[in-house]
Amino acid sequence: MKHLFTNIKGDAFGGITAGIVALPLALAFGVSSGLGPSAGLYGAIFLSFFAALFGGTNTQISGPTAPMTAVSMVVIAGILAANDGDLNKALPIILTVFLLGGLLQIGLGLVGFGKYIKYIPYPVVSGFMTAIGVIILITQILPAIGYYPKEDKAYVETFKPEAEAIILKNILKEEAGEDILVLEDFTETVDRASKITQEDILKESKTLASNNASGVLGTLKVLPQALQQISWLELILALATIFIIYGFKRITTAIPSTLVALLIVSGVAVGFGLDYRPIEEIPSGLPIPNLEIITGFSFAALSPYIFTSLTLALLGAIDSLLTSVVADNMTKTKHQPNKELIGQGIGNSIGAIFGGLPGAGATIRTVVNIKSGGKTKLSGMIAGIILLFILLALGPVASRIPAAVLAGILITVGIGVMDYKGLKAIPSLPRDAKIGPFRVSSEVIIMMVVLLLSSLWNLVYAVGIGLIIASLMFMKKIGDLTALSSDVKPLKEEAWKDEIGFPEKLKEEVFIKHIKGPLFFGSTSDFQVLAKQIPKTASTVVIRLEKMPYIDQSGLYAMEDVLVDLRKDNITVLFVGLLNQPKLMMERIDIIPDLIPKENLFESFNECLSWIKDNVEDID
Repeated sequence: MKHLFTNIKGDAFGGITAGIVALPLALAFGVSSGLGPSAGLYGAIFLSFFAALFGGTNTQISGPTAPMTAVSMVVIAGILAANDGDLNKALPIILTVFLLGGLLQIGLGLVGFGKYIKYIPYPVVSGFMTAIGVIILITQILPAIGYYPKEDKAYVETFKPEAEAIILKNILKEEAGEDILVLEDFTETVDRASKITQEDILKESKTLASNNASGVLGTLKVLPQALQQISWLELILALATIFIIYGFKRITTAIPSTLVALLIVSGVAVGFGLDYRPIEEIPSGLPIPNLEIITGFSFAALSPYIFTSLTLALLGAIDSLLTSVVADNMTKTKHQPNKELIGQGIGNSIGAIFGGLPGAGATIRTVVNIKSGGKTKLSGMIAGIILLFILLALGPVASRIPAAVLAGILITVGIGVMDYKGLKAIPSLPRDAKIGPFRVSSEVIIMMVVLLLSSLWNLVYAVGIGLIIASLMFMKKIGDLTALSSDVKPLKEEAWKDEIGFPEKLKEEVFIKHIKGPLFFGSTSDFQVLAKQIPKTASTVVIRLEKMPYIDQSGLYAMEDVLVDLRKDNITVLFVGLLNQPKLMMERIDIIPDLIPKENLFESFNECLSWIKDNVEDID
């Protein structure tokens, strides 16, 4: 904190610039999430301020980001669907999930998780980021052309039978819970059913229409009829926004092109009195905490979303720490990863209490801050204060921004967030995996699985599946490499230097085996063929272990099985050069001394050879 005010001028300019850059993105992410522009703005305000104050990266600017918003969309849509599309009813659960995600981030920082982020496989990150781009790009097509499913009367009409059935089902469920429903008397049920109005059915139908047209598959499903009802004004506003964002960058990058597009297109739409669709109204005044998170907390309602909260926490951690690395490279400093996670968690937790969208460290905003002179935590705190000022002073003005403008901004975000580096590398990656008659790259398989599952199914589960596949493929590769280097398959091996003078007359009775590399679950199957390789004439087996630094539980039991089989055949086993870790493991389950007496352990091959000469008789 003592260095907080050492660069006031630079931090002020960096924070103000970053805050202004964050404004259109915060509004756009809020709208696309389904919670409205105020949620994006609240998230940016609290996360930017508190993540900077408590975080471990001095120049980081935090707020809602594309990956965090994409996952939040899934959370919000799922909870809304479970609550009949009633946002007021679903909001406390949604914000509790966000709050839990922030608390889990704090926990990750406290247990030192930050240093393990580097072990997330690149293909998983690449597939996920490209999927984020695809999701944002496709889901913004409908608002960009001015089509909203719940406002399409013909489309909504198709859901009325299903809506009526759902309402009746809910009545029966309520009565069962209230002990009203009995087999002998359906009077109460009939009475409630008769009170169902067309307005109730229409409201439920609109909810079903919106849910059915959400996500990538939903958008593609409804796209043909949407294209027949294009609002040309909305499309022109969206295209103009996209054109200015890309075109203005060619003129100068000193002024954020996203902000320029927002001001110009919105100014034209308002100035000429165009009949456009504005974003939802942004509430004026200070953000108010949502106390229902605490008073209405229900573990039963939250339990299905615990894994989702953990995913938000992990994704936010990855997103933030990758941005921290970018900041380090630009400022020649070193961030504190675990402290950064704690700061992000505090920011997301406080933001959730006030109804804000979760976020993470934002690369573009951080780069803008650094280039504008930001050097300390003060810059991020100022960015949050600037956004709060904009909310208080310009809330009513911001509420007049055309929805199509934010859709255009998000389309450029979707295009920009895709991992083109990973996609371009696909043809050149080694084809190290076989699927049927085809050879493909394991990295490409992981990337495409995550990409497709994220885009077409579920972001949360796609990442988990991608990590599992990546781990399994990694284990197989290591197992194959270990098996290759450990030489457990071939019967005849090249003699090591100290074995070159081994007596010829003893070679029929003594079988020497080299184990090179760790003996773990990936190589146990090959090791177990050892007993079958031993010549029938052999009475003694020498297992050389100088190059086996590690043995896991699978390898330990495989070793035990082999030794038991050799003992049954009355074959003496000698260990040479057994290292500390394998020795301790073998002593714990009594392989030593039950199967290998301590007198059969030798530090060098020469000591072992002396024992052989004294104890093994040749059969000339």
